[in-house]
Amino acid sequence: MPLEEPSWWYVAGEDDIRVKALRPISGLFGWAAQLRFRRAEPYHSRLPVICVGNFTAGGTGKTPLSLMIAALLKERGATPAFLTRGYSGRLRGPAWVNPAVDLAREVGDEPLLLARCAPTMVAQDRAKGAQAIEASKTASHIIMDDGLQNPSLTKSLIIAVVDGSRGLGNGEVIPAGPLRAPIDFQFGLVDTVVVNGDESGSTLRDLKVAFPGPVLSARVVPNDAAEILKHKRVVAFSGIGNPKRFRASLDEIGAHVVAGREFKDHHDFTDSEAQELLALAVASEAQLVTTEKDLARLAGKTGSCAQLAKATNVLGIELAMEPRDLERLVALVEGACLKETAPA
Repeated sequence: MPLEEPSWWYVAGEDDIRVKALRPISGLFGWAAQLRFRRAEPYHSRLPVICVGNFTAGGTGKTPLSLMIAALLKERGATPAFLTRGYSGRLRGPAWVNPAVDLAREVGDEPLLLARCAPTMVAQDRAKGAQAIEASKTASHIIMDDGLQNPSLTKSLIIAVVDGSRGLGNGEVIPAGPLRAPIDFQFGLVDTVVVNGDESGSTLRDLKVAFPGPVLSARVVPNDAAEILKHKRVVAFSGIGNPKRFRASLDEIGAHVVAGREFKDHHDFTDSEAQELLALAVASEAQLVTTEKDLARLAGKTGSCAQLAKATNVLGIELAMEPRDLERLVALVEGACLKETAPA
């Protein structure tokens, strides 16, 4: 099944006929994004709001960074709560996520992962979601997963995550490219940029030149539990924004990928697909492995999907930073929180 993002989004070229044809629509898309901010009357929460977003469509690694920030806050005695739209879920909210009973098709896959770390509020209206978190009187900070381009809520700190392997693509706005709004406009919204994985270093260098604020480096690494897959024959399947990163993580731990399937981002698996994957693993004499997000979407399902979930290993990941960049991230988080909570 093809991925959602056109591959030519990530190929530079002024003469691409598809880019030329779509550029007028992109202009309207970008204009509308900026108009939303000019017309907005954002709600100002009494709690510090740390927003983790991205400049482009697709996966960049926001969720691992959100989890890292939650852990940093907890280490400092804070009680963070996540606020998310619940992309791909049907629930409008505001509603707290219960990872023990909620299904991905209702609340989305990412909220199920976030809720294992800290209380998670799903709300398509972010302002109402923040108000609901405030009303619970259980949280000291709000971590907004995604929402860089959402003007309905004032943020204390905005962090944009960039996939280092893909960068900003061809620099065009959707649908001619991957950007959610013109990049100069988005730069003006953001306090710091985190580049997630960049073997060549080119994305990091380019952003340090183009972006006026701090540009930090990070990479997704398998966690300790992933060692169980070392030197094992595996059938890898995933429905995420950047499946190449998943494959690279398997290679990093020494798993031997003998077969694989890639699905569109946030894919809702069917029984027939589950049967095919189970049969492929048997034929390949290999173990099934997927991402935490994909396993979350299988949770609570019945039939062959339940069998697939039971038979599948998960590749756990976490975000790693060099000490210097981690110190800078901590300083930014602490600075934003102190600024918001200082007495008048």
